[in-house]
Amino acid sequence: MKQVVQNYKSGELAVLDVPVPGCKPGGVLVRTAYSLISTGTELMKVSEAGMSMLGKARSRPDQVAKVVQSVAANGVPATYRKVMGKLDSYTPLGYSLCGVVEQVGTGIDDVKAGDLVACAGNEHALHAELNWVPKNLYTRVPDGLAPRHAAFGTVGSIAMQGVRRGEPQLGDVALVIGLGLIGQLVVQLLAASGVRVVGADPDPVRCELAERLGAAACGDPASTAVEAAVAELTGGHGADQVYLAAGGGSNQPVELAARLCRDRGRVVDIGKCRLDLPWNAYYEKELDVRFSRSYGPGRYDPEYELDGRDYPIGYVRWTERRNLACFLDLVAHGRVDVEPLVSHIADFDDAVETYRRLKDGELKAVAVLFRYPDHVGEGEAEAPAVAVPAVRRDGRAPAPTRPVKTPVRLAFVGAGNYATSMLLPHLAQREGVALSAVVTTTALSAANAKRKFGFAEATTDLDAVLGDPSIDAVFVVTRHSSHAELTRRALLAGKAVFVEKPLALTEDELAGVLAAVEESGNDRLQVGFNRRFAPLLQEARKRFGARTGPASLRYLVNAGRLQHGSWYLQQGTEGSRFAGEGGHFIDTASWLLGADPVSVYAVATSGNEDLQAVLRYPDGSTATISYVTTGAPGFPKETLDLVADGKVLRLDDFVRAAVYDGRRKRWVGSRLPRARDKGQNAELAAFIKAVRTGGPMPVPVESLVATTAATLAVQAGLAGGAPVTLARAR
Repeated sequence: MKQVVQNYKSGELAVLDVPVPGCKPGGVLVRTAYSLISTGTELMKVSEAGMSMLGKARSRPDQVAKVVQSVAANGVPATYRKVMGKLDSYTPLGYSLCGVVEQVGTGIDDVKAGDLVACAGNEHALHAELNWVPKNLYTRVPDGLAPRHAAFGTVGSIAMQGVRRGEPQLGDVALVIGLGLIGQLVVQLLAASGVRVVGADPDPVRCELAERLGAAACGDPASTAVEAAVAELTGGHGADQVYLAAGGGSNQPVELAARLCRDRGRVVDIGKCRLDLPWNAYYEKELDVRFSRSYGPGRYDPEYELDGRDYPIGYVRWTERRNLACFLDLVAHGRVDVEPLVSHIADFDDAVETYRRLKDGELKAVAVLFRYPDHVGEGEAEAPAVAVPAVRRDGRAPAPTRPVKTPVRLAFVGAGNYATSMLLPHLAQREGVALSAVVTTTALSAANAKRKFGFAEATTDLDAVLGDPSIDAVFVVTRHSSHAELTRRALLAGKAVFVEKPLALTEDELAGVLAAVEESGNDRLQVGFNRRFAPLLQEARKRFGARTGPASLRYLVNAGRLQHGSWYLQQGTEGSRFAGEGGHFIDTASWLLGADPVSVYAVATSGNEDLQAVLRYPDGSTATISYVTTGAPGFPKETLDLVADGKVLRLDDFVRAAVYDGRRKRWVGSRLPRARDKGQNAELAAFIKAVRTGGPMPVPVESLVATTAATLAVQAGLAGGAPVTLARAR
């Protein structure tokens, strides 16, 4: 089998072939499905291994003390050989995983072969294909909980033990310093306990993530924002508890804790940070400083961990194993959400390269998982996927039918509210455009559109319009259920097509549109994703500039409720509201992030009134789209934040935008409320120009297809309750 190891002397990391561990009595042999990299503890070990011998000594004074004792007892030569021998050996990495029981040792009767279990321990839950795990360091995974989520069990137990040491009560206010993996979990556990949480971290991306996961407010500890938030929530008294989840050599966390904790409050050290306690500050407030020992009672007790001797529940309510089971139960019931913490999933064979990218800062992550080969079918169903079909053309570009210097002749199929309010007013007065025909299913609506906008012809005969060689482009602005079929027919007729969102409501409909592209060679297609053309957003993106690291994007859509009787509510035929509108927001996110998503995770409130979709992108960026119908009508409909590289782009409903860099606003743009511009006019101009010149469409077809597939994946994710992979055809 294969296992990740490190040589502490040279710093070498490797994936070695090692013997399979035996299945000893009192434990089980587990085949790993997912193991979690602790981006704090493990990266600290990896970094230390790369130091000089002097650097190693400075980082581990406790070990230096042991060496000094050994010299006194055994002499310098013997101690040197002992130390060098230990340093020049491979040591394991990892301590949190989920896998499938492969073999059961004698004395074990609570699990059987084939059961899915979460495992803990830096000697038993290693980054290895197989591990022997003693009884008190594993627990069964609740039904329905994904293995990659169960792999968080150990770090979740560490966070849970820290929270238990703080003894929070309903209504308390807590400050969490350090919003890495442990800090993010502490925030969620406190919020689930009815505690109002303030977070402190210099990374704005982590602050935004913590707020999304339940924190009341977060900010840079060097700013006044954290102190102001604590003061506001506590009436100036200070936090009831402070949780130190930060690492590093700075003494700032303990100093900040003393300043912001209330009189006789509790300070709980969970991480490994410098603890030079300022005596006066801690004495004057009589602060209660507590340490949290890893996963909980039982840790470092060989009789508990190795011999399987449990502590009586009447004396020790929460042990390592009970904490592990409790955390998994919270995740299974949605009280804690670990999916947004997953920054990257790497194949186990790529472990060395993954550690290198983490160490060099190339991969910025909160949590990274290793996925092991052959785990599908062993405790986990294959992840659901939505196909992103390839766009194939037969090479026949449709010849332009419009003579040079003649107007672009347009036909509209449909003349409802959106067409008559948002599209036709921009086109009716545009120079070089001729509105040739409007096609509707009822004669009167066609006649009204002809009268109001000056169409040359009003008809109900779609075949005649599609067969008219003088018409250059067709606008499909009908109900959602007809978009794909009408688009397919117009493409086969050789027309350029502008179809309002959505392009398709099902994977089969999308495949039908692309079959028409392949059959005809006609890829002259645009979907009405207009937000990317909005002048204010385009300027904000330009001002934000290029980025080097992954980004975090948050998009809140305050959609509001529909009037009774709206055809949007006919989900059986017209799809859900998000199926109809969601492409707008996914396209905007993908345009801002410069890529198409690779996976989607979606959850909804009871009744699916409000939903949240988390999209993941190839470079580790994420976009969270919250589509809500239960918000206040007076709140702006669309607000967006993009965070990356120490910069923030903020858009308020296409009326105001700003770019923040460091501690100042670098740029602010605004428009009068009546001048709110979501990009329709610019989008139409780009489409008309492409039709007129024969140039490329404003958005590549591949991007339109990827956005449509991602929208379909949101619906699939809601139905299946699991993340959905966007599988790209080759």
